Amino acid sequence: MRRVAIAGSAVVDGPLDSLGVPARARKMMAPAAVLATAAVDQLLRGLAWTEREAIGCYLGVGASGGAIEDFIALLRESLADGTYSLARFGTRGLAAANPLLAFQLMNNFTMCHAAIGAQLGGPNGALFSRGAGTVSAIAEAVHAVASGDCERAIAGGADAPTHPATVAELAREGFVHPVRDAAAVLGLEVARPGAVVIERCAVASGRRGLDRVADADCAVAVIAPAGPAAEDALRSWLAARAARARVIACPDDSLAAAMAIAVVRAAKEIAAGERALVLGLGVDGDPGAIVLAREAS
Repeated sequence: MRRVAIAGSAVVDGPLDSLGVPARARKMMAPAAVLATAAVDQLLRGLAWTEREAIGCYLGVGASGGAIEDFIALLRESLADGTYSLARFGTRGLAAANPLLAFQLMNNFTMCHAAIGAQLGGPNGALFSRGAGTVSAIAEAVHAVASGDCERAIAGGADAPTHPATVAELAREGFVHPVRDAAAVLGLEVARPGAVVIERCAVASGRRGLDRVADADCAVAVIAPAGPAAEDALRSWLAARAARARVIACPDDSLAAAMAIAVVRAAKEIAAGERALVLGLGVDGDPGAIVLAREAS
């Protein structure tokens, strides 16, 4: 298996109409898809990659985020005596919604819009993520390059958790910490001297799984916690098992994008011969870990 390195990265946020995605295209996109499309475009503009039809794309994606007015129209026509009716949804609800709403509601289109816009034709996948799922997306991309399925791949995460539907969902789960919309992607290719290599990606179920995914042998630890309680748990684990590591908090709370953003930060922090641990604990309580190492030039 070939060693896989980070060739470049991009992180985007901010107003959607300022990201360079054409207004006509945005009509079909959920906010997260706009962010992902802008991030992939920014990454590729910084890399001298050709043959885009062979580049893979794997993203951790968040919840759907269609236009609220279309949601309201659809739901209003789907009610029978004040109760949701699947029959009315089929006969009247769908007819009341904008046909383009489907492209906004399918969360795999966060990845699809980005890949189509950049004309990427390699192996691909969209994995739902509340944090750890993005680690799995990066792991899939690393495996694709390492095994020779593709020579290059783009991996990361994109999410728009400020969407009212997502805010309501998180509140029902007891998560009321502030969130922000963002996307972050990595360009992956076969390692060259001096590159930052992804050595390991791992996920587990539940906070007790930290010991199964994390690697304490690191000079730098970048943590991506979802809220204060998760940050305390990660800091406590590091204090007990990696006391010599320099800990950098990256409490981005952009859900599916958070671990990718933390990887970008970690790659900038390690010197030759050092290793970095990126450790996340998302809203779902599942830990994820990515180990990076900078090879000698």
